[in-house]
Amino acid sequence: MRIAIVHDSLMCRGGAEQVTLSFHRAFPKAPIYTLCYQPELTFPEFKQCDIHTSQLQRFAKTDAIMKRLYFPFGIIAMHQLDVTQYDIVLISSTHCGKYIKVSKKAIVINYSHAAFRLVWEPESYAQYVNSRSIKRKVFDLVIAKLRSIDFKAAQRTDYFICNTERMANQVRGYYKVKKSIEVIYPPVNTANFYVDNGPKRYFLVVSRLEYYKRIDLVVEAFNQLGYSLVIIGKGVQADEIKAKANNNIIFKSGLSKEELAEIYAGCRAFIFPQYEDYGITPLEANAAGRPVIAYGQGGVLTTQIPVSDNPAEATALFFEQQTVEDLVNAVIKFEQIEHRFDPNFIRNHAEAFDEDVFINKIRQFVKEKYQQDRKQQTEIIR
Repeated sequence: MRIAIVHDSLMCRGGAEQVTLSFHRAFPKAPIYTLCYQPELTFPEFKQCDIHTSQLQRFAKTDAIMKRLYFPFGIIAMHQLDVTQYDIVLISSTHCGKYIKVSKKAIVINYSHAAFRLVWEPESYAQYVNSRSIKRKVFDLVIAKLRSIDFKAAQRTDYFICNTERMANQVRGYYKVKKSIEVIYPPVNTANFYVDNGPKRYFLVVSRLEYYKRIDLVVEAFNQLGYSLVIIGKGVQADEIKAKANNNIIFKSGLSKEELAEIYAGCRAFIFPQYEDYGITPLEANAAGRPVIAYGQGGVLTTQIPVSDNPAEATALFFEQQTVEDLVNAVIKFEQIEHRFDPNFIRNHAEAFDEDVFINKIRQFVKEKYQQDRKQQTEIIR
């Protein structure tokens, strides 16, 4: 059983990259194929992997450059990557992973993290929202072409796996999928985090600094509150967000996993203002025994236990609207019940989403589909 792992690009430290690492741990001999790979921009564990990149690697040294060259050069480069010699192609994708060249006989399994946002949800990008006139028309033409390419590529997938039932519904709708879609929650490596019973000094955000992540909302709220806030991450909106922040807000990036674990363990609460189809960072906070203050939509409805009567049996406090006022009120409400959260309960909750659980499910799924395919081929020969 020859397996290849495919991921869109290895240019940042995000949840999709963590899933790709888990694929590697599930199948350690499988090579990884990707559009671009920059070791200093993503998780250091990838240095131990057998990684194959596209021709775009020669030009795209940063995530920003890769995105500027994506249409059409990234699409062409990904399609030229050849994995036709493999029996199983296990794809981790939000956009171009599914464009790779595969054999007609291969079993193609696509773990879909989210819809290709630029194609299916263009309004989640500031560049699109702020475009006008001719620029908007050009955007719409490019998006229409990308949507056609994305839809066609998705038809080669034999089996989709999604991170939530909502994502599965999107995949069914966007790609007209008739087969059943497995839902396997993405993993959190709980061994990387620990509970610290010492004093808590600051609130925490860990996120790419992108438009749809709504980190600007957190900055405005904490400018008003004046409380200590640590923001960890990089992104296209970084300069804009930093320019708005008061002195009570500190920015960090490029941390080791040990440094990240220490910062998680020392926070009062983790702030999660965005809508995500899943979202691993709230579970990372939980693995450190820390509660989450989150916008109460999307993946957190699956991964978090909201406060009701007893905070000791909860992992998160939700706010209803993505507004500065709602977030400020949520932080103030959190202060009143902060001491009632139980770090050990929160940690135990996170362990249900541990990486070992994920790896076992992925191995079982791949083995099952491979055996089904072999049986069908044998029956055809007979």
